[in-house]
Amino acid sequence: MNFKVILENVGATWVVNIILLIIGFVLLVKGADFFVDGAAGIAKKLKISTFIIGVTIVAVGTSAPELAVTIVDALKPDGGAVIVGNIIGSNALNILLILGISALICKLPSEKTTRMIDMPFLIFVSVLFLVLGVFVGPYEFNRTADGALYLNGTMNWVCGLILIVLYIAFMAYNIVLATRQSKAGLEQAAAASVTAGNEAVIADGELKWYQKFGPWYEKMQERTWFLAVIAVFGLGMVVIGAQLVVDSATVVAENLLHIPTEIVAMTVVAFGTSLPELITSVSAAKKGDVGIATGNIIGSNIANILLIGGVGALCTGNRGIPFTMEGMVGGIVSVVAAMLIFGFTVGSKSKSLGKVAGAVMLTCFVVYYGFIFLNQYALHLYLPSGAAEFITQSVFNV
Repeated sequence: MNFKVILENVGATWVVNIILLIIGFVLLVKGADFFVDGAAGIAKKLKISTFIIGVTIVAVGTSAPELAVTIVDALKPDGGAVIVGNIIGSNALNILLILGISALICKLPSEKTTRMIDMPFLIFVSVLFLVLGVFVGPYEFNRTADGALYLNGTMNWVCGLILIVLYIAFMAYNIVLATRQSKAGLEQAAAASVTAGNEAVIADGELKWYQKFGPWYEKMQERTWFLAVIAVFGLGMVVIGAQLVVDSATVVAENLLHIPTEIVAMTVVAFGTSLPELITSVSAAKKGDVGIATGNIIGSNIANILLIGGVGALCTGNRGIPFTMEGMVGGIVSVVAAMLIFGFTVGSKSKSLGKVAGAVMLTCFVVYYGFIFLNQYALHLYLPSGAAEFITQSVFNV
C-alpha cells in the first residue's frame, strides 16, 4: 500500500496529506483501543494482576502503532528514517508528558519489583539502545564546515537480534512472575485496561446512538471469541493507520516543509502513536488504577526499545536503521527521563510519583521539544539528518 499523495497544487497537497494524517491517527488510536479491549479482556479471564497486564499486554497493545509504523517504514527500499525518531520521541512523550500528566492527577505509587527490576531495566535498555545506535554499526561523527556536529550511524540487524532476545527474556520474566502471583483478589485484573475512549463517550451522554451500542459492546466482551475478533480487527486498523501516518508525514516533511524526517518522527508521528498510551494511562490514573498507569508506560517504553527497535533493525536487513545526531540527543533524553522516574520514586518516602515529579517531567518535556525546534531553526548546534548541506537550507528550501 502506498498513500503518498503529491499534487501539482501545493495547497491541495497540504490539505490531502493533513486529512490522511488525521485519518491515520484515528485508525491507530481506535485500532489500539479494540486491540487492548480484546487482549486485556482475555487476560481478565486468566485473572492476571493489573501491573503485569499493564507491563505486557496493554504495553504491547498501546505500542502496536509504533510497531506498525516501524515495520511499514523499515520494509521500504529507502525507509528507516522514521524508526529511531518514532521510538525516541514516543519514549520521551510517554514518560515526560503522559506520566507527568498522570502524576498530576493522582499519586502513582510503585511496587517493590517495579522499583528494583522494571525501572532499572528500563534505564539499562535505554542506555543500550543509545550505545548500539552510536558505536556498534558503521558511523561517522564529525563537524561540518560551519561547525555543526553531525552523526551518520547505523543500527544493524545484529543489534536488532540482541534487542529481540532481551525482549523475549523480559516477557518470560513477567510471565513467570504472573504465574507465581496469587489468584485471590484479581477479579478486576484487566478492568482498568479498557481505554478512556469508550467510557468517556458513554459518560458524556452526547452520542445517544453510542449509549445504545455501549451496553451491547460490554456484554459481548464477556465472550472470548468476540474478544479475539476485536483484537484482530483492531490490529488491522492499526496497520492501515500506520501506513497512512508514515506516508503522509513523509510527504509533509520532505516535500512541503523541507525538514528532516526525523524531526517529524519525533514530534507529529511520535505524538500520534503515543495517543493510546496517553488515553490508557490518564484514564487509569483518574480511576486510581496506578498498576495500569505506571506499568503501561514502563512496559511500553521497554517494548518500544527492544521489540520495535529490534524488529525495525531486523526488517531493514544489511541496510540497518539510520541513527543520526537527533537520535543520539533524543536517546540521552530518554535515559534521563527513565532515571527521573526511578529517582523520584525511590527517593520519595511514599515510593511514588507525586505532583512535584509530574511538574518536573512536564517542564522537561517543554524544554526538550523547545530545544529541538530552536536547534532546527536558530541554534544549528547539530544536524538532525547528518547531511552537511542541510544547514545551508531553510524551511522554505532556499
